[in-house]
Amino acid sequence: MFGRSLYAVFAVVALTATATACGGGGGQDTYDSVVDKAKNDKKLVIGVKADQPGLGLRTPDGGFSGFDIEIAKYVAKSLGVEAKDITFKETVSANREAFLQQGQVDMVVATYSITDARKQKVSFAGPYFVAGQDLLVRADDTALTGPDTLNGKKLCSVAGSTPAQKVKESYAKQVQLQEERTYSACVDRVLGGQLDAITTDNVILAGYAAQHTGKLKLVGKPFSTEKYGIGLKKDDSAGRKAVNEALSTMFADGSWKKALESSFGGAGFTVPEAPKLEQY
Repeated sequence: MFGRSLYAVFAVVALTATATACGGGGGQDTYDSVVDKAKNDKKLVIGVKADQPGLGLRTPDGGFSGFDIEIAKYVAKSLGVEAKDITFKETVSANREAFLQQGQVDMVVATYSITDARKQKVSFAGPYFVAGQDLLVRADDTALTGPDTLNGKKLCSVAGSTPAQKVKESYAKQVQLQEERTYSACVDRVLGGQLDAITTDNVILAGYAAQHTGKLKLVGKPFSTEKYGIGLKKDDSAGRKAVNEALSTMFADGSWKKALESSFGGAGFTVPEAPKLEQY
């Protein structure tokens, strides 16, 4: 009995050591770069949004669809990982840095704006898209043509965000601000006529316009700049270089434009020129 028990202990220790060596946490914490993780494991865990139509949306079958998802698949394939070997992990704005720092994900593709403050915690490749703050209104509304036409109107944005306050401070001091928990709630109230417009990044609004073709439209006059990047572990210079090379190829071979068009068809969204990648 003693011999069997001792054998069981050794077996458990061996299995634990193997799991640790293989990065059992599912992230890249045991690798210096996402390049090494992709090369050695042929698998990646990628953080994405799950509630943004056209960008990152969980589908009824449990999968994910949208522009960010197509970006992630293309980049992963360039690193040697097929789509079937990607694990998409839902991430929200508040936990993106933590997921990368803890090794819970290998990269983040989730409308992740590049900022100097965030660069102190993670590395960025990209940008793969440059968004701008815009307005979403009812399709038959001809009065709202920009942020300066919102005086006396009811404007919606999500709680904790700054776009609506920016409109009030810089463009329309008499605008009536309304906060909802989600953009979907804002959409419902604009469709119902209780509110007049929604404001956030144009590409996010375009997803909702595509969901409600003929009922909602983008005003199409962006008034800010948001550079979406791919988040990587801090100081992963090899990963940043490899991902930027993948994005450069995606811009050049037409895949980037195709992904945008397929994700936002029917939204009245004009596909812009591909952005200039930042090297640092």
